[in-house]
Amino acid sequence: MAIGRIISGQSLNEQEETFNVSLRPKSLDECVGQGSVREKLAIAITAARQRSEPLEHILFYGPPGLGKTTLANVVANEMGARIRCSSGPALVKAGDVMGLLSNIGTGDVLFIDEIHRLSTTVEEFIYPAMEEFRVDFTVDSGLHAKTINFPLKRFTLVGATTRAGLLSAPLRSRFGMLYHLEFYDSEELTKILSRSAELLDLHCEEGTLELIADRSRGTPRVANRLLKRVRDYVQVKGSGVLSIGIVQSALEMEQIDPLGLDELDRAVLRALVTVYDGGPAGIDAIAATLGEERDTLEDVVEPYLLQIGFLRRTKRGREVTKAACEHLGLKLHKRKSKKDSDQPELFEQSEK
Repeated sequence: MAIGRIISGQSLNEQEETFNVSLRPKSLDECVGQGSVREKLAIAITAARQRSEPLEHILFYGPPGLGKTTLANVVANEMGARIRCSSGPALVKAGDVMGLLSNIGTGDVLFIDEIHRLSTTVEEFIYPAMEEFRVDFTVDSGLHAKTINFPLKRFTLVGATTRAGLLSAPLRSRFGMLYHLEFYDSEELTKILSRSAELLDLHCEEGTLELIADRSRGTPRVANRLLKRVRDYVQVKGSGVLSIGIVQSALEMEQIDPLGLDELDRAVLRALVTVYDGGPAGIDAIAATLGEERDTLEDVVEPYLLQIGFLRRTKRGREVTKAACEHLGLKLHKRKSKKDSDQPELFEQSEK
């Protein structure tokens, strides 16, 4: 086996941190946006510290990229506790959870991402762990099976989900704090990008970070991703300084338009207009037309299109709006079938 050459006095972990700068904030003071959630968390954390108790279990829910994982790590840092991370799909059987719970210390944080994807067996197994800090673990099977009551140390379970509606009522009711994360406005995203640019040692001209923020779909993850792509572009094709022109060129290469729509967003809207005459159309039909997964459209595409008023959800399916057609320069044809003749038109034909 080849042994890598040591070229630095730093440890491997220190070298990794040098090359992979984490843009996640470490404390509540470093966080930007979600003011109501941060205020409630600050009060709960301060009160728990004063009582020398672990926090109640917390559930963060909202669209992807808004900071659920970041807040889980911030909670652990603020409490001075260790955090152990897993995800719903990774916890298949009770033994998987038992391995995590048995190694948790008093006050530690157990973070489960996509918690709505826990199996029913695992979900029911963690109920007593959340309420009474104990689990009943079955050893062996058949005639030799026996159940061991295993006491646990008091811990905090932090769950994150993009689909809160898929959580069962018994699981949801066991969380003491439930926080919904909202999309960020342009000013908040600019502050986040300013901090990220400083960590990445980027030199930016006035207005460049605002330009990236306006195209970031109200999502910090998207904002930081675009900033890194712009950094790569300016390093190769620019002078190393972010200017308005170089940022616009980089975003055009990434196919990000002035409203932050990418090619998949535009494909969904185009399909609704050209294939389904503006809708309504079922999400499964749209996904099949585009060759995409339904979950991708529901979790990644729809939230932002709904937020900016380019898409409507109805009982009959998804409908495109006049604003979306105007943005894409598409013409919506009126329906002429008898079935839809008694239905009001979505809007008049848009002009070219």
